[in-house]
Amino acid sequence: MNGPPPSSFPAFDVSKSDRTDALTVVGLTVTYRIRGRDREVLQDISFRVRRGEAYGLVGESGCGKSTVAMAALRYLPRNGKVKAGKIIIAGEDVQKLNADALRNMRANAISMVYQDPGRALNPSLTIARQVSEAFEAAGVARDEALRRTLEMLQRVRIAAPERVMESYPHQLSGGMQQRVVIAMALASNPALLILDEPTTGLDATVEAEVLDLVAQLRKELGTAVLFISHNLAVIGRMCERVGVLYAGKLVEEGATQDVFTRPRHPYTVGLLRCLPTTGRSKDSERLDTIAGSLPSPGSVTQGCIYADRCRLADDRCRREAPPPYRVSAARGDQMSRCHYHERAIDLPRASAEALPERSDAPVDGKPPALVLRAERLSKTFHVSGAALRAVDNVSIDLASGETLGLVGESGSGKTTLAKLMLGLLTPDAGSVLELDGAPLAARVTRRNTEQVKSLQIVFQNPDSALNRAHSVKRLIGRALSRLTALRGPAIDERLAALTDAVRLPQRYLGSRTRQLSGGLKQRVAIARAFAGEPRVVVCDEPTSALDVSVQAAILNLLADLQRERGVSYVFISHDLHVVRYLADRIAVLYLGRLLEIGPAAAVFEGPHHPYTEALLSSVPTLDGQGGATRIHLSGDLPSAASPPSGCVFHTRCPRKLGAICEQQDPPFVDAGEGEAAMPSAHRIRCHIPVDELRALQTASRGDAGQVAGKVLGDGSENAPENAGRDE
Repeated sequence: MNGPPPSSFPAFDVSKSDRTDALTVVGLTVTYRIRGRDREVLQDISFRVRRGEAYGLVGESGCGKSTVAMAALRYLPRNGKVKAGKIIIAGEDVQKLNADALRNMRANAISMVYQDPGRALNPSLTIARQVSEAFEAAGVARDEALRRTLEMLQRVRIAAPERVMESYPHQLSGGMQQRVVIAMALASNPALLILDEPTTGLDATVEAEVLDLVAQLRKELGTAVLFISHNLAVIGRMCERVGVLYAGKLVEEGATQDVFTRPRHPYTVGLLRCLPTTGRSKDSERLDTIAGSLPSPGSVTQGCIYADRCRLADDRCRREAPPPYRVSAARGDQMSRCHYHERAIDLPRASAEALPERSDAPVDGKPPALVLRAERLSKTFHVSGAALRAVDNVSIDLASGETLGLVGESGSGKTTLAKLMLGLLTPDAGSVLELDGAPLAARVTRRNTEQVKSLQIVFQNPDSALNRAHSVKRLIGRALSRLTALRGPAIDERLAALTDAVRLPQRYLGSRTRQLSGGLKQRVAIARAFAGEPRVVVCDEPTSALDVSVQAAILNLLADLQRERGVSYVFISHDLHVVRYLADRIAVLYLGRLLEIGPAAAVFEGPHHPYTEALLSSVPTLDGQGGATRIHLSGDLPSAASPPSGCVFHTRCPRKLGAICEQQDPPFVDAGEGEAAMPSAHRIRCHIPVDELRALQTASRGDAGQVAGKVLGDGSENAPENAGRDE
């Protein structure tokens, strides 16, 4: 398909830009001066964000999303400059503003919320002082600024705002900190609010609350939003329109629902197929991946910049740069920089090969043997003279070749439980740990070599787990020499086999970790964890900091290694889509207590504990059909130093029965057809009868299905009030 000439489809019609746009970007090209040479990191970017509209920018790390935001604010680093193009905010050309006018625009017309609220807040100032400064910068008197601070904290749904005003940032939860930063950003009632990955580090419930808040405030104030994220489901929920960036170029743009239901660029198709969506699991299919990696910033390429990674590319693509083709879609024009945009949706899958056979497949129908057993596991910390029960009487089993997913909000005890298994923390008296039926010493320093190498961990951030001064070869080789009896050439042979198993190219063995991408670093961390042929690997948020394309490759790798080696995983994650894809069973923790455990399908499909129900309802989906109606939990996670009496969840439970929940700790009950004593049984700790939970939750999902659209819009119409009981 040759398509119409480029002149028929301009990338952007400048004549339509006027003061009704909160942000207009026209032909933006940005360069960074690196080693004496200007490198283009953004090339001819054009888009608009209308007043009151939410516009999403998506793409892999390094594609230029944050650079767009920094250019709009004129916050580029010293080696960065706008080479060409215009940036117009509320009718003002940002590049032409003098220092005073620029300062006034930043104070009154535009605000930004960053990914990490902890780094955006001054730890030495109270919340009242920091938020009031935002009002004082606009010329408001001190007393009036404090009054408005209280009103703004109330507006962003902060409970007990008077207490929060006297608090310091470290005394607030991550979700509360993000609300404070949003309050500061909205103090000037800006025409444009830029959100740069504002929910990446948040729990599912807190993320949903922050997104609901942004959507509601947008509706009330008419503020336009530029939402930057690599989480496509969040963009699907929050934004009417979306732009897809790749290597500094806008390769696709249109209404979010049009782009996500019928993408017209192979890169967008690849990103969407990387997602572990409902109905997909490691036992049914591999996740699709995008081969290769982003070109280095400023790379000069002839033809299409995506050609080297595209499975549709031909000689024409490598010879001719595709113009911005525009086609009519259901909700307006859709732009794609692809010569074959009509065929993009039919792109062949990258991971179509059959799944390998499991090395631990049951023989004669016998269930796999238990590898790890924890019984009555507890951990109490003593903080400022108070006893804090971080893990409270948890009993779990882990079979050979099985993945147990641990889910729950921050502070629920997931990581503490993992550290107890690894021997990094000493459990309370009466706790029992067993490996292959034999007692396992509480501390790792008292475990023998075989036990130490049998339990390994992959951390969330490989940068903090890998020594930046050492080469990849030394990092993995050191683990091999410590955990195995291999020496000399045998280590080199084993190292080559190990790097091949984690799909780490040999050319990176001499590299330092600072020279590697996030995905390659995580592969090094996984290779090191597998050096001693472990029986159990704890994966603590191993993909949360990765792009969806890299995440898919790491999840495929973990699944393949499990099939090949029969290793068991304890997988900790806030992303319930990832947990559902990889986990065989799921354990739900709340305030150190185990509230639900069972096969993944049973836990996700229900009946489930009211807390699990709230977690699942908070997860955004691309098509807006997450199942249950969004459930709002009141308040924050209680302190483990003074847990509630009775059921620990009763202070926030939307289905609370009454006094029985407040006074009596509920027992575990069987929620499935199996026996409660079986390790694979589905068990729930709740006073509400299982049949009643099933009926309530089925009705809730049915009500949600009647109103859910293909893709969520601004969120204000898709966050109905709690459908549960509060009697």
